Amino acid sequence: MTRLIVAAGGGGDAVAAAMLNAALYGDEDQAVILTYAWDRLLIDPVPGPRGPDDFTGLEPLTPTVWKVPAEARPIAPTGSTLPRLAAELPHTFALIDPRHGAEGVTRQLKDLVTRLQPTSIDLLDVGGDVLARGDEPTLKSPLADSLTLAACGQVNAPIRLLVAGPGLDGELSHEDLQGMLGALVHTFTARDAEPTSAVLEWHPSEATGMLAATARGVRGTCEVRDAGLPIPLTDESPTVHEVDLDEALSRNELARAIMSTTTRDQAEALSREVCGFSEIDYERNKALWLKEQQPATLDAQAVLHQLTQFEAEAQGRGVTHTTFRHLTEILNLDGSQRDDLRRLLINSRPEQYAAPLWSLTGNNSGHTSRTL
Repeated sequence: MTRLIVAAGGGGDAVAAAMLNAALYGDEDQAVILTYAWDRLLIDPVPGPRGPDDFTGLEPLTPTVWKVPAEARPIAPTGSTLPRLAAELPHTFALIDPRHGAEGVTRQLKDLVTRLQPTSIDLLDVGGDVLARGDEPTLKSPLADSLTLAACGQVNAPIRLLVAGPGLDGELSHEDLQGMLGALVHTFTARDAEPTSAVLEWHPSEATGMLAATARGVRGTCEVRDAGLPIPLTDESPTVHEVDLDEALSRNELARAIMSTTTRDQAEALSREVCGFSEIDYERNKALWLKEQQPATLDAQAVLHQLTQFEAEAQGRGVTHTTFRHLTEILNLDGSQRDDLRRLLINSRPEQYAAPLWSLTGNNSGHTSRTL
């Protein structure tokens, strides 16, 4: 039996898809996870999503869909987490190719449905920004989710839209989403998070990291992103809800606008028109800014001193947790230093590790810390 899970925004949604598959369908059933290779600048210094031409070692699944095996490699200077995900998780990762707009992604989906004849198709979004209208002031990354939603809306097959971790992406709050969320499908538990626990030790996704942490019982307020956005970690955070796909399409103006696009540039131009911005433009600008920065040296004593200062200031803002991605940025380190920073902090203060988050107090709200 084959199950197809479409990771709406790529990145952490692909990891959450593995959590979902284990929770709903059991470890013995492997899934085909269709996802973008779009890992943001911490992993991939080149703005925007990667296409098949950015990899070596891909394998054809259909005439339009390529499998990313563990042996595949991104072509420098690009980067991707997908080969490592394929090496560490028992699923098939297939590449969403946005170069041909929503029509191209639709063709990919139709090809996969014909080839696999899946027993179920889930479109999974962590956080819920797939439900954005497009004019929300907190919206940051609507393009990927809108492309997959537009494509799924044009496939003649039963597709279930699922939102996991409502509000955890910081783009729409849980309160904003409440009226749109349908039936509760599942609440993730510590057992559900276990199959991806090793992956989330290194994967930079903040939203899926918080999803796993709340499944393990972590509660509080987590500060994320370069801007230090506070995200509430509540009993609702580890839930998965079904949403009517047609209602999501009727709400998401960008998804409707890009349905007939045949290039990524067209879709990006419509994002600027509908939402007032393109997240790829943001990445382009940030990539230029990062090139001009001089990363700090990872000096243990200096880093721990800076960390103590940050923790005191953040606790004054009511923050209880943060992500290693956020710590990397506020300490002026670059993405290549993230793993070294993580090891340093966990070895220095193991009681503050609330996997995969960092507790500012060492009180992990019932969570049991562990060292590596």
